[in-house]
This record gives sequence, C-alpha cells and structure tokens, in this order.
Amino acid sequence: MLATPIYIICSPSPQVGKTLIARAMSEFLLLKNGTALSFDVNLKDPSLLDYLPNITETADVIDTYGKMQLMDPLIIHDRVAKVIDLGFHAFDEFFKMCEEIGFMKETARCYVAPIILFVAAADRISLRAYEMLRRRIPPRSLITVHNEFVLHGGLPDAMDSERVIRISALPLFLKRYIDRLSFSFTGYLRNEKDWSTELHQWIRRNYSMFRDLDSSVTLRKSDRPRGTDIDSLRCTKST
Repeated sequence: MLATPIYIICSPSPQVGKTLIARAMSEFLLLKNGTALSFDVNLKDPSLLDYLPNITETADVIDTYGKMQLMDPLIIHDRVAKVIDLGFHAFDEFFKMCEEIGFMKETARCYVAPIILFVAAADRISLRAYEMLRRRIPPRSLITVHNEFVLHGGLPDAMDSERVIRISALPLFLKRYIDRLSFSFTGYLRNEKDWSTELHQWIRRNYSMFRDLDSSVTLRKSDRPRGTDIDSLRCTKST
C-alpha cells in the first residue's frame, strides 16, 4: 500500500538552509503529484509562506491549540505529501511533543511515513540534537542533509552515514538569485532553454534525489516504482 509521506526539515541551528530545502522539496512534490501541503513553523522572514503561499499553512508549537492544528492533518492517510519547515526555535518542543503523543507509532498505524531531514551543522548543539534523534527515530526515518553551501567541509563523523542527502553549493550570485521571492525551481526548469547551466543542473540533481527518496518512502514491496519524468519539462509551458 502507498504511504502518505511527511518530510520534516529541521535543525536546532539557524541559517543552515532549511527553508531553501523545504522550498525545493515542496516544489518537487507539487510537480510530481500535482498537489502538496506545506507547513511553515518558522520565525524567519522571508519564510516558506512567502515563497509558496498557495500550498503553505502557518503553524506553531507554542500552545496546545497550535500543536493540535499542526498534528491533526499529519496523521491522515490522504496521499497528499506534506513538508514541514521546522524553525530552529521550535526544534526541541516539536520532538518533545512527538515523543509525548507517540507520533511515530501513530503514523505507522495510519500508513503515514514521516521522514526527518536533519540539516547538519558543525556546532555542538547540532551534534547533541542529532544524537537525540538517533535514539528516538527509527534509522530508516532519519536522513542527514549536508548543505555544502553552509557546511563547507565534510560532515561530522557521527552524521556521515549511508542515509545522507548532499546539496551541492552554488556560487553566491546564484544563491542570491534563487533567494528572490519570485523565483521558482520548477519554473526555471520549464523556461530555461540551456540545460547546461549550473543552476539547471543543480535543480535537476536535487529533484532526482528527492524522486528517489520519495519512491523509497511511499512504496511498499508490492508496488511498482513510478518515477517523475523530469525530462518532460522540456516540452512543458509555464502557466
């Protein structure tokens, strides 16, 4: 049976590229499935809501009402992939809440598959948080994200496992270009005629990684893999 995936993009450290990765993942899922739902749990401005207002809802974990508003739609097996951009300020409270309510067990019962995409940093706060997640999260549900634009060297040894996604660094001028509120990763693929550009290749590489991850998360043994035909974007007109 196909599972409903939830991608929780998080780090206890600020300025590591969580929102950038959440944007790219959300746009990929929207392209692949025709629908996606994202949650912005972030104090930073601009945030995911500013980039993708049509598919993004704001959420918080400050009080019981906010927690319920966030968690209730996450345990529904509705085949709508979900992305959470979890701000560093909410990291501890979110995972404390997950443990208190048995979130991982409840989602498994409901055919929902949460995946923790932990964006690595080199500071001790990040290392301690990663060790905490390793104790609480099943290994298949915890993936390290190595954002090479932020973490220029290799990953800390404790985080450099087989379950790693590596986001290659872009030159600073391209980083500023994609940080514009009007920029769309999918829109760029559709409209840029030159497939050899560094940005085109960067987006396609990341989309391919997301495709492989999404297939591994949603599929069960009896299902046949279905990929996203990214190449078909050559003939797709922008809307």
